[in-house]
Amino acid sequence: MNSATPSLRRRTLVAAAGASLAAPLLVQAQGRNDDIVIGGSIPMTGVFAFAGVGINAGISDYVKIVNDAGGIKGRKLRYVPEDTAYKVDVSVAAYKKIISQNKVHLYYGDSTGFAKTINPELMRTGEILMAGASFATELNDPKKYPQQFLVGPDYTEMFTILLRHIAKEKPGAKVAFVYSDSEFGRDPIDESEAAAKKLGLSVPVKIMTPAGSVDVSTEVIKLRRAAPDYTIFHGYILAPIPEFIQQGKQQGMTSKWMGTFWTMDSSTVMKMGEGADGFMGVMPFRYYYDTEKAPMLEKIRNMRPEYQSTAYIQGFLTTMLFVESAKRTLDAGKELNGKNLKEALNSIKDFDTGGIIGTPITIKGNSIPVGRVYRADMKAQKMVAASDWIAL
Repeated sequence: MNSATPSLRRRTLVAAAGASLAAPLLVQAQGRNDDIVIGGSIPMTGVFAFAGVGINAGISDYVKIVNDAGGIKGRKLRYVPEDTAYKVDVSVAAYKKIISQNKVHLYYGDSTGFAKTINPELMRTGEILMAGASFATELNDPKKYPQQFLVGPDYTEMFTILLRHIAKEKPGAKVAFVYSDSEFGRDPIDESEAAAKKLGLSVPVKIMTPAGSVDVSTEVIKLRRAAPDYTIFHGYILAPIPEFIQQGKQQGMTSKWMGTFWTMDSSTVMKMGEGADGFMGVMPFRYYYDTEKAPMLEKIRNMRPEYQSTAYIQGFLTTMLFVESAKRTLDAGKELNGKNLKEALNSIKDFDTGGIIGTPITIKGNSIPVGRVYRADMKAQKMVAASDWIAL
């Protein structure tokens, strides 16, 4: 018979129960400490929410695919997003909150403004590799932004892909540039004018308008006088592109119309109406519904049977490249920090994205200078390929 007093016996049982409860908690805590963490400044509300919702879903889905397959070398991925409403100060606050509560290795940023603002902090701590929604030419500089990269061509490279397509289709063509009065809009203009001249193309007119302007009648007159063979729009999502096309056609213009990444989501182009049939633009990835050799798109369609935007594809591919960088870093027996992760990213050569990009990719610097020209088929309500993959 146990001679311990009932109260002592009760204390011992409580302590034992506490210890057995604490053990799984300890394992759980250690497990979480071992997670590979992707932080995210994601604009789930505000003017960029149409993209943020897609980006968030794309990141989440690829994290699930990796974790369902056992993680990276037995370590789980953990995605920690915060809504930023596409405001730089809110995004910086979200970043500080996420890194104060987690050991973050990888980070998705929502804008050029955030990428530039947070860069000194990234370099100071040296802990994190970052990518995001920006394709700003300025970020495509490994010396200035050693721990960041762009998931696709920068805006100047996008223009160059379009200009190469034009030079092949119509040597010596006249190309007009129409862009928004914003950092986003002005980004590729000067360098792209020089690139056009090198390709034997002329730029008879450059027109700048406010970002969401509606009344463009005087600008359309200027454009018609220049009589371009092609007009490239940049720095807009939708407005005022449909207004330009509609009024230009009414005034007898025969220009072909083109756009860059943020205009080129299928649902955005389809909103331009019948007049935009044949509208073309540059796209670094295949569209959700493309069926040419793309097993990863097949996987996405199985997970999400309804159309997913180009922003979703961009978030998904970003995570795929994050994972590949982490895997290569761990395979080399190195610590997961910004420098090692970027070195691993830059070791990517002839990498198959499962058909998301239709050609194997090599990442030498801060961008993936590959894209394809797609054209709007309004009858089919789809974007169809108008060129091969163009690698710079």
